[in-house]
Amino acid sequence: MKTKLLDSVENKSLKKTVPYFEIGDMVDVHCRITEGNKTRVQVFGGTVIARKGRGINETFTVRRVVADEGVERIFPINSPNVVDIRPVRSGKARRAKLYYLRDRTGKGVRLSHRHSEHTVSK
Repeated sequence: MKTKLLDSVENKSLKKTVPYFEIGDMVDVHCRITEGNKTRVQVFGGTVIARKGRGINETFTVRRVVADEGVERIFPINSPNVVDIRPVRSGKARRAKLYYLRDRTGKGVRLSHRHSEHTVSK
């Protein structure tokens, strides 16, 4: 009973359409950033290494390497500050969490390509 009540309240705040992406995919996340009284959209691109939660609490972690330093950000899927999620390339992963990529550098970070139907050409 309690779960049904919570789900009905949460469904009002869920996004209508969430693009399909899996663990190992490379995505571009468009985030709304507020600086003072100005807002702008910033793109954070990287590999999805984790996805967890359900409903309103669902989050995903994106990792990229900038100047030989690993940067990870956790994004709530249903946040109004996440404007868009665009899958760029699908990667082949055999596990649910790709935390082992933190220890790898160079070409060892790349995942093999899974299939081309989810890729977006630029």
